[in-house]
Amino acid sequence: MLLFTGNSFLARFSLDISRNVKPIGLIANYCQVASALRPKKAKSTRKEAQFFSDAKKIRAIGGKGGDGCVSFLQLWCNERAGPDGGDGGNGGHVVFQASNDVRNFNHVGSVLKAEEGEPGSSKDCHGKNAKHSVIKVPIGTVIRNAQGLIVGDLGQADLMFVAARGGAGGKGNRFFTTDKETSPKVSEYGPMGENLSYTLELRSMADVGLIGYPNAGKSTLLNALTRAKPKVAPYAFTTLRPHLGTVQYDDHVQLTIADLPGLVPDAHRNKGLGIQFLKHAERCTLLLFVLDASAPEPWTHYEQLMHELRQFGGRLASRPQLVVANKLDVEESQSNFEELQRRLQNPVLGISAKMGHNLGQLLNSIRRGYDRYKGQPKESS
Repeated sequence: MLLFTGNSFLARFSLDISRNVKPIGLIANYCQVASALRPKKAKSTRKEAQFFSDAKKIRAIGGKGGDGCVSFLQLWCNERAGPDGGDGGNGGHVVFQASNDVRNFNHVGSVLKAEEGEPGSSKDCHGKNAKHSVIKVPIGTVIRNAQGLIVGDLGQADLMFVAARGGAGGKGNRFFTTDKETSPKVSEYGPMGENLSYTLELRSMADVGLIGYPNAGKSTLLNALTRAKPKVAPYAFTTLRPHLGTVQYDDHVQLTIADLPGLVPDAHRNKGLGIQFLKHAERCTLLLFVLDASAPEPWTHYEQLMHELRQFGGRLASRPQLVVANKLDVEESQSNFEELQRRLQNPVLGISAKMGHNLGQLLNSIRRGYDRYKGQPKESS
């Protein structure tokens, strides 16, 4: 297991006006910086990788309102004391709440039904209102209705969206008492709650998104930095679905890193796995470009990746960036790394995810980039 030391590095941030991006450079300094902690728990022994659900179709059903009661009060001194039927209780709502406690939709069922209100009873006793069914969803959840329109955007913690309202409680016969009708024998049934379909989409699932070509070492890097267990193999497209990992620092700050499937040229034309996974990077605070330094002309990979980000739309291509050159343990990588530093205007950090070289410096740079840009607004396409 790797132990990341608390070396102090100052990340130099500069604005590349020509590319309209915000690269993050690396220069040595002696400022205090939070250090990444070694995981206290060993990695899981599960053979299967634990995937997460980033989109879900659900049906929200509000609780039925309680029925009103038909009752007449009878006392020992007055057998016809009048109507005393109580009202029914209100049905519960189905509510989505943005929370830091969850990261995906694995816990969300396909059908979400709230509790029903209790019926009214005699002696003017009203039925109990049902509790609302509150489902926690990750921060950054976008809610679309059956027509595909965005009706909710839970971009901050504790924001709520009422997906389905419960039915109101039915009135008892006491409610219908008038001067002319002193003994009504009617009451209301509690109406059914709303029954609506929604699609939940997760837009901001991580603080840092890994962008790169297939087989660039993104899964190996996530495996080295966190307790995540993505599939690692020496061939392209080993990552078919996004994976998440968490890095904890000594000041109690946790950063989530997302390993996204690799991009290939013309991915915006649906080649390879397409660019649909880039929706997860739309609201990431920092984009981490992982380039394979052992590949021929790795500087062309960066230009192609930037082209795919521009084709995706929005302001994704202008998000703050950190560029790393991976696989420096390979012999031919050193000459490519020097040429990569010369050709790219952005500073490049050389690492080896397999051997663990410069990972401590990378974690410090990630933290500095997060601290600087975490307050900036993030727009989605």
